[in-house]
Amino acid sequence: MDLVLLCVFLPLVTVAWGQYGDYYYGPYNYGDNDEWANVYRQGFNFQCPHGQVIVAVRSVFNKKEGSDRLWNYACMPAAQSLGEPTECWWEEINRAGTEWYQTCSNNGLVAGFQSQYFPSVLDREWQFYCCRYSRRCPYSCWLTTEYPEHYGEDMDMMMYTYDHYIRGATTTFSAVDR
Repeated sequence: MDLVLLCVFLPLVTVAWGQYGDYYYGPYNYGDNDEWANVYRQGFNFQCPHGQVIVAVRSVFNKKEGSDRLWNYACMPAAQSLGEPTECWWEEINRAGTEWYQTCSNNGLVAGFQSQYFPSVLDREWQFYCCRYSRRCPYSCWLTTEYPEHYGEDMDMMMYTYDHYIRGATTTFSAVDR
């Protein structure tokens, strides 16, 4: 009897182990479509619960509303292989009306955002909330360039596999397009 159970159980364990770290998560729950982190031309502060990181970003652009965007985020617990969060901090502010590129320092992962809108330049300043975990992230970083691809496009970016994280962002700024 024990041999029969072993023969049935062993293939299941092998399949489950082979899929570990390659999970696929479907569309994230942003809440209701009306639940945005901000309203046009207003500041906001969004932070994931402790031990969670940003895994999805949604944004809708509106030129009539000061060339501003609505923002929404989804969080998910960080992989257990990263351990527990050891520290969290706010990075330097990325000023409005300029181009910038920033990643979380000290091997941190993005767990929140603060943003303030400035009507004088029709742009936002940004600050990242980053968290470092007890075990170093085993990854190589690359910058996605597809979200949004063009000025004024809406965006919906999701991390479809479990061991992919947001570490930073970049922006362009045009004094003509604002």
